[in-house]
Amino acid sequence: MPVLTRLIPSPVVVDIGSGALDGLAGLLADQRISASGKLALAVSAGSGQALRERLAPVLPGADWYSVAGGTLDAAVQLADDIKGKRYDAVVGLGGGKIIDVAKYAAARVGLPMVAVATNLSHDGLCSPVSTLDNDNGRGSYGVPTPIAMVIDLDVIREAPSRFVRSGIGDAISNISAIADWELSHKVTGEAVDGLAAAMARTAGEAVLRHPGTVGDDEFLTVLAEGLVLSGIAMSISGDTRPSSGACHEICHAFDLLFPQRAGSHGEQVGLGAAFAMHLRGAADEAGLFADVLRRHGLPVLPGELGFGVDEFVQAVEYAPQTRPGRFTILEHLNLSADQIKDAYADYAKAIGS
Repeated sequence: MPVLTRLIPSPVVVDIGSGALDGLAGLLADQRISASGKLALAVSAGSGQALRERLAPVLPGADWYSVAGGTLDAAVQLADDIKGKRYDAVVGLGGGKIIDVAKYAAARVGLPMVAVATNLSHDGLCSPVSTLDNDNGRGSYGVPTPIAMVIDLDVIREAPSRFVRSGIGDAISNISAIADWELSHKVTGEAVDGLAAAMARTAGEAVLRHPGTVGDDEFLTVLAEGLVLSGIAMSISGDTRPSSGACHEICHAFDLLFPQRAGSHGEQVGLGAAFAMHLRGAADEAGLFADVLRRHGLPVLPGELGFGVDEFVQAVEYAPQTRPGRFTILEHLNLSADQIKDAYADYAKAIGS
């Protein structure tokens, strides 16, 4: 009887801890990613410059590229700049936008990519997706999973706390996304990848149930591990299904309808997840989501993001259009604007507005 297994796309190494950045050069050499040190490092024009000054002496063979923003044009330009220069790997050093640009550019030129995160704002750090702004708004592009993931907790603590809080919202939204996936399986017959679902749910539950705060190394480690696991779960399933359901549809609707006023990704998906749990009748879970979001300083009502009730209703009504073909509690209920408004009133009352 043959033993059947599958290969799981994941980083060769994940290094999370205080001082991890200091060991970057040694890690790349030890893991045979770059023994020569010939690297293309992508950094932001702002906070990335301080890290460049710190790392340049220990990476003498690296070339540094300043990235202006998280756009498709910036990613294509980076790819054009590094093409043909015989680098061992591309290193994205910064937040989510820089890492997404570096992932796309590395894929375009056929090089492995190393993600060095300077904040924990969302689960795209280790995912097989680059989310980039383009002429039509924002698009998601399939890319290989990073070959290595480095998260220095000392650097994370120096980032504005709102970035860590954003990551919390993104991590716990996994639980709502998995509920949507399981609903789709029940109603439409969509296949659920059990391993991907288990990994994403475990990551979300670990963050949801942890009693710590953004000032605790133990909590930051759990959050960082959860975001990495979420990215690997997406690699396993081959799409964003393990981490993206009605919560993300609502977030994308805010981004598209109110691009100049939208909050952070994690703030919006956290709110979307709590409301989605309410819509599916999971009152206890919705209440727990709201309690945890509040404890970490995240919004649970649209007014806390600067949106009126009618604007929230508009976003929820529009949300299914952001992911055609994806079945969630929103598609299942197919609520009218008036029904969404009534559901929101019940939600606000239940969580204590």
